[in-house]
Amino acid sequence: MKFTIGYRTLKTAIGAGLAIAIAEWLKLDFYTSAGILTILCIKVTKKRSVISSWERFAACLLGIVFAAVFFTLIGHQFYALTLLLLLFIPTLVAFNLKEGIITSSVIILHFYMLQKLSWSIVLNEVSIIVIGIGMGLIMNLYMPSMEKTLLNMQKEMENKYKKIFYEFHLYLAHNRHEWDGREITECAELIAKAKSLAFRDVENHFLRYENQYYHYFKMREKQFEIIQRMLPIISSIDKSYIQGEKLGEFFGRLGAAVHPGNTAALFLDELQKMRQEFREMHLPKDRQEFETRSKLYQLLQDIEDYLLIKKKFKKHDDSAYESP
Repeated sequence: MKFTIGYRTLKTAIGAGLAIAIAEWLKLDFYTSAGILTILCIKVTKKRSVISSWERFAACLLGIVFAAVFFTLIGHQFYALTLLLLLFIPTLVAFNLKEGIITSSVIILHFYMLQKLSWSIVLNEVSIIVIGIGMGLIMNLYMPSMEKTLLNMQKEMENKYKKIFYEFHLYLAHNRHEWDGREITECAELIAKAKSLAFRDVENHFLRYENQYYHYFKMREKQFEIIQRMLPIISSIDKSYIQGEKLGEFFGRLGAAVHPGNTAALFLDELQKMRQEFREMHLPKDRQEFETRSKLYQLLQDIEDYLLIKKKFKKHDDSAYESP
């Protein structure tokens, strides 16, 4: 079993400890609740942390108001607490403050346990809320850069595309069928993971609404759908023809060019020349050749769709990608 301490765990431990220490130093009642608030407010992204903190802060203040009204009118009785929660929780849901249900309920229970209500108690609870949530926000100001990880994922993605196209090349041009296809599954997993990570990176920048890597992997995802569409067509071709061999060689060149610095336009031009060359070849001699060449024409269309996706991919900054 591997034991590791991540940056989020480190922030949570330090933040909770500091929040409790500050609340205890100020001699606040229920000072450990400040640490609980800090733990709950530390999220995986800055944006989620701010949203969570706001919901908990608003819910806690609303909880103080509810506690003051119900316990003053009905008294500090269990049925008063029951009625309060029956009305309070749906109110939070209605105001989209669901994140604050647990923390605000803890604040309400403080008032219930003290069996009294005063301005000093209210000030005590507000102080706990401010210290706990504030410390959580401070701890979440630091988020490690994901740039290097996303760049490595981009390179890994391109290497897998190269491998897939190389295997298509071997199948069509050299009739070799040894490939186990594991890169297909790996690509699907990598795209999902990379898109999720890129989206998290967006949420760590308050003034950024998009991420070049997210658009890049979204583009690769659309291309991957076409690659998956090609796979059963290629695997169903069981006889070699000159058109298949030419298409196999094209896949070889296409795979070798999957890296930054190449454009899809050059391959689209080559594809159009190949389509015209196929049209000028002799007609199929039998049904099997006719069916095979129909599949090859379908592959031509799929490759064109693949390249057009890349051609339409909009650059978001000077370092955008130009690989086919």
